[in-house]
Amino acid sequence: MTMRVQVQESVETGPAVNEARALSPAASLFHSLSDPARLAILRHLAAGEHRVVDLTAHLGLAQSTVSAHLACLRDCGLVTSRPQGRASMFSLATEPNLMELLGAAERLLAETGDAVDLCPTYGSTARRRPRAE
Repeated sequence: MTMRVQVQESVETGPAVNEARALSPAASLFHSLSDPARLAILRHLAAGEHRVVDLTAHLGLAQSTVSAHLACLRDCGLVTSRPQGRASMFSLATEPNLMELLGAAERLLAETGDAVDLCPTYGSTARRRPRAE
């Protein structure tokens, strides 16, 4: 994955790389993929265009939930929509690159086993715990 690097000029130290700023778009991308429902939606869209009602039936989620996740994915540039009558047809925006990324994630998960899911900070157990206020 190539990530853009932003450089700040400093008189005393020369060019300095602001790594956090440079990696912010990548972190935002991974955050957009961090919800299991959004990943399930992307998996269904990999098979072709779907309407919200189709995704709702496939996933067993409320229409408002599916619509909210599709809006997030659309705002992140990962899905597009086109009108068809009174409905909208959703599809992957950058299918080859997104499928390559998701395939790489599957290969990485196969190599690491359950380590990511067992992580106390980001694993499935951590997602089920109530957040501290």
